[in-house]
Amino acid sequence: MTTQYKHVAEYTDLSEQQLFSEIVPAQHPVVIRDFAKSWPVVEAAKAADQTFIEYLCNFYQGDKVMLSMAPKSANRRFFYNDDLTGFTFASGEERLDRFLMRLLELKGRPDCPALSMQSALAHVLLPGFEKDNTANFFPDTPPRLWLGNQGIVDTHFDGTDNIACVIAGKRRFTLFAPDQTSNLYPGPLEVTPAGVPVSLVDLHHPDLSKYPRFEQAMQQAYQAELAPGDAIFIPMLWWHHVESLSDVNGLMNYWWNGSFAKDATSPSFTDSLKMAIFAMRNMNQQQRAAWQCMFDHYVFRQGVDPASYIPEHQLQLLGEIDDDLLRMAKEFFIEKFQQ
Repeated sequence: MTTQYKHVAEYTDLSEQQLFSEIVPAQHPVVIRDFAKSWPVVEAAKAADQTFIEYLCNFYQGDKVMLSMAPKSANRRFFYNDDLTGFTFASGEERLDRFLMRLLELKGRPDCPALSMQSALAHVLLPGFEKDNTANFFPDTPPRLWLGNQGIVDTHFDGTDNIACVIAGKRRFTLFAPDQTSNLYPGPLEVTPAGVPVSLVDLHHPDLSKYPRFEQAMQQAYQAELAPGDAIFIPMLWWHHVESLSDVNGLMNYWWNGSFAKDATSPSFTDSLKMAIFAMRNMNQQQRAAWQCMFDHYVFRQGVDPASYIPEHQLQLLGEIDDDLLRMAKEFFIEKFQQ
């Protein structure tokens, strides 16, 4: 299937004011070229893979990390097995320095597996690294590190806005807007490779007889390739397929709102989605349409703001949620599920 991907808008020298007043509210992906061009880790990566790894090891204190390995026979995909009862990769712990040296040993080998360390907090794993490689946009958001060789993380979404910055190697991002969800054939909610639903369609070898609507999704797909120092803004709930294209690669990202916000409350967005599915599973189409109107009014606040005409002392869930109201809400949900 030949695809003409849509172009992701690109910026250089994007200011903090532009990011948070223009880009983030628009909720559309953009590429930020040279976002981290002055970071020492990017300069090390541009010099040589060995230099990049030596730079990381300068901060390493010896803690083990969780690693995943997907064999070449799985096309280096961190994905499901054929019957969705397990996954194509295995995971285990290892020292970071040994893992990084292994990446160098495997360079250029066509039969090597995909190796990946995902979502490690930079300040925990590499104390001092963040101070030397910092984005002034996010002074209170701890960045996460992703390291490995060539591999594929299949199409998934996050419950938070994301700035992902390539610090070594190259990565290719393929993106789909939330309105393409049904055309992507999301997998199970409960059993996932990394905690969120994943599209069951192989982006490079789609089975259109099994997943015919995927062709519609591909007509609306965006794609961008990033080099060291480049970053991409991925809005929450935008589906993204990520390919690591280099024998040694690294990425540092920032999740600062949504599911990862400091004031995020329980239940999470995903938990709320599951509860809605559970509560409304037996409704007919007309009843679901009626409840959609309720959600549009109370949750998504389409049209008239439901809090705009109720006295402030009676707003409760429609107003600011303080600690007491949050505690009462949690106790309510716990009591309901224990019945």
